[in-house]
Amino acid sequence: MAKKEMVETAQEGIPQNSFLFESAYEVCNQVGGIYTVIRSKVPSVINKWGKENYCLIGPYFADQAAAHFDPVHETESPIGKAVLKLQERGFGVHYGQWIVSGRPNVVLFDPYSVYDMLSEIKHSLWSDYHISIPGGDELLDKVAAFGFQVTEFFRCLDLNQLGADKIIVHFHEWMAGLPIPGLRREKLNVKIVFTTHATLLGRYLAMNDPKFYDHLAFYNWEEEAEKFNVKPIAEIERASAHGAHILSTVSEITGKECTHLLGRSPDIILPNGLNIERFEALHHIQNQHVKVKDQIHNFVMGHFFQSYPFDLDNTLYFFTSGRYEYHNKGYDLTLEALARLNYKMQVANIDTTVVTFFITRQPFYTINPEVLQAKAQIEDVWRVCEEIKEQVGKRLYTQITSAEGPYEFPDLTKMVDDYLRLKLRRNIQSWKTHHLPKVVTHTLKDDSKDDILNFLRSSNMVNNRHDKVKIVYHPDFIATSNPLFRMDYNTFVRGCHLGIFPSMYEPWGYTPLECLASGLPSITSEIAGFGDYVVNNIPDHDEKGMYIINRMGRDFFDIAEDLANKMFEFVQLNRRERIALRYRCEEESLHFDWSNLGRYYDEAYRKVVEL
Repeated sequence: MAKKEMVETAQEGIPQNSFLFESAYEVCNQVGGIYTVIRSKVPSVINKWGKENYCLIGPYFADQAAAHFDPVHETESPIGKAVLKLQERGFGVHYGQWIVSGRPNVVLFDPYSVYDMLSEIKHSLWSDYHISIPGGDELLDKVAAFGFQVTEFFRCLDLNQLGADKIIVHFHEWMAGLPIPGLRREKLNVKIVFTTHATLLGRYLAMNDPKFYDHLAFYNWEEEAEKFNVKPIAEIERASAHGAHILSTVSEITGKECTHLLGRSPDIILPNGLNIERFEALHHIQNQHVKVKDQIHNFVMGHFFQSYPFDLDNTLYFFTSGRYEYHNKGYDLTLEALARLNYKMQVANIDTTVVTFFITRQPFYTINPEVLQAKAQIEDVWRVCEEIKEQVGKRLYTQITSAEGPYEFPDLTKMVDDYLRLKLRRNIQSWKTHHLPKVVTHTLKDDSKDDILNFLRSSNMVNNRHDKVKIVYHPDFIATSNPLFRMDYNTFVRGCHLGIFPSMYEPWGYTPLECLASGLPSITSEIAGFGDYVVNNIPDHDEKGMYIINRMGRDFFDIAEDLANKMFEFVQLNRRERIALRYRCEEESLHFDWSNLGRYYDEAYRKVVEL
C-alpha cells in the first residue's frame, strides 16, 4: 500500500455513464461511526452523481425506519421493478428515501422476513464459500439474511435498464460485505469496492496485546479468530476483501491490519470526512463557545459548588468520549496524564481549574439520585434569585422615579420581602454539603470492576478541594433529553476547550475531527487513523489545534508524561491565545470536508471501472 494513493490525482470527476450503489448496515440504522460516514457524505455524493444515478442499500428495522425513512410506491424504474419482484417472493423490501440532506433513494431489506430460509442460507454460505455461521447468534443471523436479500436484489435487477454502462457497488464493513462472493460467482456485470473501516479481529487483538502493532505480522488469523470466538466474522471479512475488485480502508494504519489479518493489502485509502457546513457557526464561533460554556457552567455549579466553589472564569473544560474500551480508546493513558497534570498544576500553583468529562457508555441503573437532587436544588436557588431580581427591579424603578429631592441610591436589601429572604436561605442551606462532589454521575451496575473508577480511587483523584483537575465520569452519551446537560453532544463539544483522544487502536476516529469542525483543539495519537493522516498531510498541525502524541513502540509512562506536558502547555495559554487557536481549528476543518476528501472515493470508482 503506497503513500502515492493518498495524494490528489490529476484526473477530476467521477466515471462517466455510471451508476453507484452504496451498501452499509448503518444506512437508516444508527449504530456507530459508519452511520456518520455515510450520512455526512450523502450531499457531496448527490452533488456529483445526481439522485438518479445513486442508490443506498441498508437493513430495515421498524423502530429506526420510523425516524429515518420515507417510503415511496414506485414500480416503473428498474429498481422499483426489482423491489416488486422480491416483494412478490415474500421478501420484506422497502423502497423510498432516507430523511437526510439530499434525500437519497434507498432500498431497505427486513432480515426477519427471510428467517424461514436461514438454514438454507447458512448451508449455501458454507458449501459455496466455507463461511460458517453458527446458530443462536442474533447479529450473524441478521447479517446472513440481509446479505442473502441484497444478493437476490442484484440478481433480480435489470442492470441494462439503469441507463449506465458501468455499475459500481460499494460495500462498507463486514456486515454489508457478505453478498460480495455471490456477486462475483454469478459474474454479474458490476464492479465491487469493499471498504473495511476496521477489522474486528484487530480490535480484539489490540484490546489484549499492548504491543499489537509490533506483533501484527506474526499473528495467525485463524488461530486468533478461534481464540476470541469471532471466526465467522473473520471469514466474512476475508471473503469480502478478496472478492472485491478494489479493497480499501480508512487509514494507512488500518491498511497494515488488512495486509496481515485479511491477507490482502488495500488498493486505495479512503479517509473519512464530514459535512463541515453542518458545524459552521456563521463566523460566530466564539459567541457559540461562550453561550454553550455558560450552560456547562450551570452543571458544574450544581455539581461542585455545593461542596466548594472555584473561579469559573479560570476554569477549562477538557473531555474525552467514545465507546468504553479502556485501553484501545486511551482512557488509561488519559487518566495517568491527568494525574500528572494535577500534580504539575499544584506544584506550579497555577490559578486554573480543569474539569475533565469522560463521556462513554457503561451499564447503569439510573442517574445518581444525589446528582439529580443537587441539580434540582440549584435550579430552585436560581428560581428564587429570579423572583428576587424581578421584585427588586420593580421596586427600584418605582422608588427612583417617584423620589423627590437629590438623587440617592436606595438600600436594595429593604426591597426584598422576608419571605423571599427566608426561601433563598432555606434553599442554599439544603443544597450545601460537606461531602466531596461525585466522580460518576450515574449508579453503575458494577462500579467495583470499573477501570476508570478504580484508577481514580487508587490515585485519590476524587474531586478533593485542593485538586486542580476535577473529574466528571458520565457513563452515558449526552443528548438533549439528558436532564443534567439538556444539550446534544455536538453542542456540548462547542462549550469545551480541549478534546483528549490518545487512542492505542483507532482505525480513523471521528471525535478529534468533530472537535476540529467545532473550532476545538484536540490531542490524538499517531497510531489513530486521523492522527496518522494529520501527521502525513497537515504541516504545522500543532499550530492548527491538532496535537499528536507518539505511541508506537514507546513506554506507557513516557507517553503519559508527553500527554501531561501537552495539556500543561495548553493550560498556560491565555484567553486571547485560546481564541486565536479556536479560529485556526475551524478554518483548518475545511480540509476534511467531503468536497475535498470525496476525491479519494472518486479515484476508487475511476480505478474500479478500469479493471
